Amino acid sequence: MVSMLNMEKKWVFLLVITSLICTILVVTCFDMGLISSVRKINSIFSIFPAYISMTQRKPGYAESKIKAGPLPPSPGPEFPRFAYLVSGSKGDLEKLWRTLHVLYHPRNQSKDWDWFINLSASDYPFVTQDDLIYAFSDLDRNLNFIEHTSHLGWKADKRAMPLIMDPGLYMSTKSDIFWTSQKRKLPTAFKLFTVHCSAWTVMSHSFVEFCVWGWDNLPRTLLMYYTNSVSSPEGYFQTVVCNAPEFATTVVNHDLHYISWDNPPKQYPHILTLNESDMMVQSNAAFALKFNQDDAVLNKIDKDLLGREKGSFTPGGWCTGKPKCSEVGDLNKIKPGPGAQRLHKLIATSSSKAILDRDQCK
Repeated sequence: MVSMLNMEKKWVFLLVITSLICTILVVTCFDMGLISSVRKINSIFSIFPAYISMTQRKPGYAESKIKAGPLPPSPGPEFPRFAYLVSGSKGDLEKLWRTLHVLYHPRNQSKDWDWFINLSASDYPFVTQDDLIYAFSDLDRNLNFIEHTSHLGWKADKRAMPLIMDPGLYMSTKSDIFWTSQKRKLPTAFKLFTVHCSAWTVMSHSFVEFCVWGWDNLPRTLLMYYTNSVSSPEGYFQTVVCNAPEFATTVVNHDLHYISWDNPPKQYPHILTLNESDMMVQSNAAFALKFNQDDAVLNKIDKDLLGREKGSFTPGGWCTGKPKCSEVGDLNKIKPGPGAQRLHKLIATSSSKAILDRDQCK
């Protein structure tokens, strides 16, 4: 009996690890391949704690507390924490280094995170981490900000039905994907969802755990389906969240990004410049995409929106020491600025539509 129990534990362990690795390969894939770097995989492993039952998190919405008027008094010490995955490729080191300096906050150096945010080296924040923490502090921790739609349009023929093979899954060297001659039918066991524009997400801890552990087999089923699909990030998390009844009511149809797309068919984002700085701010978004390395507009964002000096961290309530922010002070002290007010407005508008079931998994 003991031998059988040990064997069963080994199989469970292997299954969990395999599911985790497969999920990482999907969410970090690019248009021309699914293979991820060892660095990305290591960064993900460090943020997943042991399984926590969803019953420990209270369902429901708290967006009704959000007001578009003046900022309310500072909330209590139980501020949210964020886990980031910032991906890049060859030549992106300096962009990644700058982005990491901007995103740093000592509260986020913890496994007890509440939301997972995926960004690229070409993303840049419009708000400080104190602004972000404050804007999320009175939200239900189960909310997921995932742009989605069931209207596939041209993607039905060009994304959902074609079958591809990615040699990066089994070859040690990188190469292009190749297409099979036959196409598959659209699935009937689940409903496909995709994105209007952006595949970036802000996902809750409970939903990420569901995708990793997959206790009802849906995440693994969709993982296998999207393994042979091009541009998997445009559909995987969108389809999982909307086909899982316990999470479909938690999704807000917005990714908190400002992106200027080509039109049509919205496949490639424009490079943002100083000419669009006013529109970026007026969008009330938390992040924007896409920027060239060390462009003048980034310096303007640092100065006008983040209060950040070149090469330094973004200032916040935690900052102390000389020079400024050279030491970590009180982790529960935040100083929200105008960015918190702007982001509050965006979250209130977007989440109210979800509450009224106007654009939720439609």
